[in-house]
Parts: sequence; structure tokens; C-alpha cells
Amino acid sequence: MDQPYDNKYPIDQPYDNKYPVDQPSDYDNKFPVKHHEESGPGDYDPIIAQYSDAQIKRIVRRVDLRLIPLCGLMYCVSLLDRTNLSNAAIAGMTKELNLRTTNPDRYSVITLVFFITYVIFQPPTTILTRFFGPRIWLATITLAWGVVMICFGFVKDWTALVGLRCLLGVLESGFFPGVVYLLSTWYKRYEVGKRYSIFYLIGSLASAFGGILAFGLMQMEGISGYGGWRWIFIIEGCLTCLVALLGYTFLISFPDNKNFRSIIPFLSVEERQLICARVNQDRSDADLEEFTVKKWLGGAKDWKIWAYGMCFGCATTVSYALAYFLPIILNLGLGYDTGTAQCLIAPPYAFAAIIMVLTGWFGDKYHQRGLCVAFNAILCIIGLAVMGWAYGDTRARYFGAFFATAGANANVPSVLTYQANNIRGQWKRAFCSATLVGGGALGGIVGSTVFRSKDSPTYVPGLSVAMGSQVVILLTVILLTVTFKSNNKKAERGEKILEDLPSFRYTV
Repeated sequence: MDQPYDNKYPIDQPYDNKYPVDQPSDYDNKFPVKHHEESGPGDYDPIIAQYSDAQIKRIVRRVDLRLIPLCGLMYCVSLLDRTNLSNAAIAGMTKELNLRTTNPDRYSVITLVFFITYVIFQPPTTILTRFFGPRIWLATITLAWGVVMICFGFVKDWTALVGLRCLLGVLESGFFPGVVYLLSTWYKRYEVGKRYSIFYLIGSLASAFGGILAFGLMQMEGISGYGGWRWIFIIEGCLTCLVALLGYTFLISFPDNKNFRSIIPFLSVEERQLICARVNQDRSDADLEEFTVKKWLGGAKDWKIWAYGMCFGCATTVSYALAYFLPIILNLGLGYDTGTAQCLIAPPYAFAAIIMVLTGWFGDKYHQRGLCVAFNAILCIIGLAVMGWAYGDTRARYFGAFFATAGANANVPSVLTYQANNIRGQWKRAFCSATLVGGGALGGIVGSTVFRSKDSPTYVPGLSVAMGSQVVILLTVILLTVTFKSNNKKAERGEKILEDLPSFRYTV
């Protein structure tokens, strides 16, 4: 459990002159403080009033540099460890462990079991993130699954892989919802779009360059008597353990945490009070409510929570399917050799990164969320159609992989931001993080089974399911948009209070 940072300055004590902010510099005296960006119509906060816009931007930038790259790096190894099966499969694992049997399809079983435990253990993990603190909890589970990943390299048969994948699902279930929840507590609603995009962009480097890394590790074939596919698991597991130690050293807690502590000093008490004041000014939910099961489960009564989860699940259906099967599709479906197939994974993910950042920037600037989600879904449908029905044209089918990969992966941060902008309350946010990522895991179950070996080389059934999932996203966004606009109009007329806050309006 995190220990108190400084008993003299409790974070929950109201700001007054006993705890003054830093004295203004000569620069500040020459240029009077202005607050036109931070203060909304009729809003005034005594804490925010002590800072200029330039000072606030510097503090937020410090949060960005400390939080986003590290969380992204930890998510990168998370994705790398759960999706490196495809690279190991074409590097010799399928042959050595006899995974080519189709009754049952052993490879699909191995990919599937991860998501079963991932879904089951997700609901309580967001609460554990609060209880233990992000630094202790997230770093510990990352270290634990790194050790499990190393064990992958020493299995003797495919059933051992099934057991280890189940354990990996238990450990990784606590990471993504915990990080999503942590990031949402540090930023205002129209700041999180770009941050989620950059966070996921860093994480998706695992998918972009995992194949190239695997191709390099394959060259260790025969060292100490182990096949190249085993070294993929062993070395990548060691990298995960190293990243876990970085997380323990540099990761920070929630801004409102009274026991805020970091091994490397970060932000004064007053600066964290500023962060909380900004969030409260934006949506009035920076302060932690007392936990009760009833309050936590109360979010389940809001149908929109499940709609966000459905959108996220449909997005991850394609993103996971491509992560697990794109190397195999390139190898068996399009005829590229093993090394070429692993290296050709990177360009589509590089294109996805561009789309991800652009939609995040557009959404934050113009306060649009549903439009970004719909655009990405349409882009994905176009790409999947080209991949499936451009018969005889290998280059065209590979080009389709660019659009499909970009649309599916860009929608992960877009849907995260969509839900983050339209909910209020700490425990509702925690519950929504769990259900959202749980929906994503269900999408992983579908994505890990739709591309069957017997459907090679066209994989039309799997591509059809993937396209259908994107149509579901479009229909859900239309329903949410109509609902949001209707409720916003009622709130403007004073007929309805949204999310228990009179000034709150949904972001369409």
C-alpha cells in the first residue's frame, strides 16, 4: 500500500493561505496572470486563479511526460505478450507442438482461453488498482506475467500452453482497465482524446514491430538447444520484467490520493490540488467517493455503459483478429515467406498510428467523438472488403490490410474517449472501465476464432464476421448520437439533469 507522501500537506485539506503556491517570478510580475482558457462562463476556482495559463500548461505537460510514455510502454509489452503467438506459430511452434490438428483447432483454443480468464477477473481489478495504488498494483502484475511469459519458452506440449495462457489472462486482466481509469482522473474531458491516442499508439508498436523483433529472435534457433520460437517468448518475457521495474520506479498514483507517493518526486501538493480543481471544474468528479458495492454496481443500470462496451468489443474483434492472424494470412493466404510476412506487419500499423493521432486531435479540437468512431468503422469495412474480395491481386489485398488495421486500431482510443467524455463519478468510471475492457475481451474471443485454417487462403467467413462487427458499431453510434442530442436539448430547457450535474452535457 502506498505510504503518505507528506503528512504536513494532506491532499484533501482545502486550499488556504497556510499552503501558498510558489511565489510569482519576475516574469509573472511583468506579465499579469490571465485565466481565459481555464475558466468557463461564470466559473471561478480559487486554486486555478493562482496560476496563469502558461503555468497550467507546463504542469499538464509534466503529467504528460511522466504518465503517457510509461503507460504506453507497459501496454506495449502487454500487447506483445498476448499476441506473439502468431509470430511463434510460423517460427516453428505449430510444427513442434503439433498444432495443425483441426479437431479441436489447437491454435484457436490456445488463443481463446486467455480471454476467458481475462473477462472473468476484470471487474474487481479496477477496485484493486485504487486499493493498492497504480504503482504497486500495475508494476507487480506486469512483473508476474513477464515471468509467466518466460515459462512459455519451456513448454513440452500444447496443453501446458493452454494453462499458461489462462494464467496470463488472470494477470493481464488488471492492467488495461486500471490504466484507462488512471489516465481519465488526470485530464479534462477534451484533453483525453489525444492522450488516449498517443498511449495506444505507443502500445500498438508491439503489433507494428513485434514481427520484426520475432524475426530477429528466430535467428537464435539452436542456442542452448532451444528452437527460435522459444527464444521469442523467453526474451520478450525478460523485456516485460524490465519494463515492470521501470513502472515501479516512475509510475504515479491518482491525483486525489491522500497517500500519494512516488520513488522519483513528482508534483507538489498544491500542483496536485490544481489538477483536481481542473477536473472538478470540468465535470465535478475529481474527489473520490466512499466505496460501496451498490454505488459501484449502480453504473450497470445505465444502458449506455453497455453500448460503449459493445462498440469496444466490436472494435477489438478486428484488432485482435489481425494481431493473431495477419502474419498467418500474409504467409498462408497471400503466399509470402515467413520472414517477409513478419516484416510486412509493420507498415499497416504505421498507417494506423497516423489515423489514430489525427482522429484524436480532431475529436479534441472539435468536441466530436461519435463521428470519429463512425469514420474509423467505415475505413475498416472498406479494408476488410478489399482483403476478402480482391481475388488474385496480392498487392490489393495487402493494401486492404492498411485500411482494416487503421480503422480497427484507431477505434480503440476513440471508443475509450467516447465513454470517458460521457460519464461522471469515480466509481461509475471505474465500473465503466471494467465493462468496456471486458467487452473488448469478448471481442478478443470472437477475433481469436473467426479466421480458421480451413478457410485459407481467402478467409471470407472471418472477414464477413469482422465487417458485421463494424456495422454494429455504426448502428450503435447512431443510436447514442440521437439519444445524446435529445437529452442535451432537454437539459438546456431545464427538463432534465444529466449525470447528476446540471451543467453536464453529452459529447456527441
